[in-house]
Amino acid sequence: MLRQPLLALSRSAAVRELVSTLPVSSGIVRSYVPGETTEAAVAAATGLVDEGLRVTLDFLGEDTTDHAQAEATVRAYVELLGQLSARGLARHAEVSVKLTAIGLALPTAEQGTGFQVALENARAICRAARNAGTTVTLDAEDHTTTDATLAVLRDLRKDFPETGAVLQAYLHRTEADCRELAHEGSRVRLCKGAYDEPEEVAYQSRLDVDTAYVRCLKILMAGQGYPMVATHDPRMVEIASSLANRHGREQGTYEFQMLYGIRPEEQRRLAASGETVRVYLPYGGEWYGYLVRRLAERPQNLTFFLRSLISKK
Repeated sequence: MLRQPLLALSRSAAVRELVSTLPVSSGIVRSYVPGETTEAAVAAATGLVDEGLRVTLDFLGEDTTDHAQAEATVRAYVELLGQLSARGLARHAEVSVKLTAIGLALPTAEQGTGFQVALENARAICRAARNAGTTVTLDAEDHTTTDATLAVLRDLRKDFPETGAVLQAYLHRTEADCRELAHEGSRVRLCKGAYDEPEEVAYQSRLDVDTAYVRCLKILMAGQGYPMVATHDPRMVEIASSLANRHGREQGTYEFQMLYGIRPEEQRRLAASGETVRVYLPYGGEWYGYLVRRLAERPQNLTFFLRSLISKK
């Protein structure tokens, strides 16, 4: 019942301003987003890598309708990738990219359609990633972008087959997408889904989403690709491990992924057991929508969040 109101907050500029100026809520932001600059992101990535973890970095932003802003996002990724290479982090750190942040939502203009702009910008980031010695994963967004995102993925993989995909288990279509993408060399991140989707396209109950996640996990673990199991749910971690064992997968032929600031002790425990664990590390000025979606996923954080809105201490 809390998820819908929290997701509605993600669109409130007034609440965003309040959250960013109150000291306690600023602490909440830092617990999920280590900073707004490339330097802050690289410093956080360095600390995680030093602990035996891997990283995927996301320069926050989506639904961009300004061509100059899309270009600025591309430059931010290229700068980040250069820093990862210079710091010797590229073997352990990749980047995650939302296509609406680099042009997918742009109206038709001299530069072409939003799809064409996003594809060319994604190619530029993929080239920079390959030059740095790492890879790109195309993030999933709401269901209206899924077809376009997978179309861009197919095009990118002609030249950059290492490009990763993200699928959201709560969408009805995802089992079929898993079957299509569970081939050799295909990196697929499976998450439950973080957007407010209608029942016509997505499962609504927690039980239905969990069951769909397991069905998708079975497909990916049985396939020839490289599953990336994005979950904080202890049951799903256990099920994924069991499925990997059932299908004769050795550690390193799949990985677990968790968000920065969520279950860090579990991240370290899994890594210490020999599992590959990658932390999703977001950064940048457009942190507000991301933060609220994280709170919507974990309503137990709501009390702390609301206290931060009324406390001046």
